[in-house]
Amino acid sequence: MILNLDPKFAPFQNQEEIKFQSFTFSGGEPHIKIAPDFDANKKVTITHRLNSFNDLGLLCVTVDALRRMDVKIIDLFIPYFPAARQDRVMIPGEPLSVKVYADIINAMQLNKVFVFDAHSEVTPALLNNSTIIPNYTFIKEVLNRIGENVKLISPDGGALKKIYKVSEFLGGVEVVECSKSRDVKTGKLSGFKVYNDDLQGMDCLIVDDICDGGGTFVGLAEELKKKNAGKLYLAVSHGIFNKGFEVLNCFDGIFTTNSFKDFEGESVQVIGLDQLV
Repeated sequence: MILNLDPKFAPFQNQEEIKFQSFTFSGGEPHIKIAPDFDANKKVTITHRLNSFNDLGLLCVTVDALRRMDVKIIDLFIPYFPAARQDRVMIPGEPLSVKVYADIINAMQLNKVFVFDAHSEVTPALLNNSTIIPNYTFIKEVLNRIGENVKLISPDGGALKKIYKVSEFLGGVEVVECSKSRDVKTGKLSGFKVYNDDLQGMDCLIVDDICDGGGTFVGLAEELKKKNAGKLYLAVSHGIFNKGFEVLNCFDGIFTTNSFKDFEGESVQVIGLDQLV
């Protein structure tokens, strides 16, 4: 049994959907009314894209409603884990936001929680009963579209462990390591480095989990071109793209999933999670 809280997001096909109505009260509180015409003895999987605290609130009241309907087993699929990038306190006065979200979800006592391509190992460490779905099949599908004669580019040290696992899954695609510097107070990026002297005209695919403004990838693209890179491609599991796509026009192709939101008429190729999970 599936309950897709976002009607535009249905990652699991060929499963019976539970009907419901959801809305927001004038005071701002999310609310839901679930149709009772289903077997409460069966496991229910909730899917949702948590892009705001109100989305989290809708999830909370949904779980409460299902419990009151005597549903015993509830799984959750939230492909993009909110605040996963705030997984350490850099300066005094900041919260550990990823733990705030994890604590709220843990309090629901869910059977399993599925996350797609978690930002770091902190998320599964904090999240009870979690299963992390890797980005392997996503990157494989990207290579099917652009060709396999490419180098995988790791944008920074945080991506290294995951990208070597991707390379292993793909049969040993060459990885090029890169780095950058970030001012923790201002967020400004600088000091992009590519640890390869000559890319010999090879096409390059930058692989990462999140693209927000895109500053990391634009700065890295400039350095890759200086090292004689061929075509440049970008693949990110969770596309936010808050500055749009014009800033990313240095790339010959951009790929993402629908884990965060849908894209229509944009300069990006979307690989739906229904093809990957």
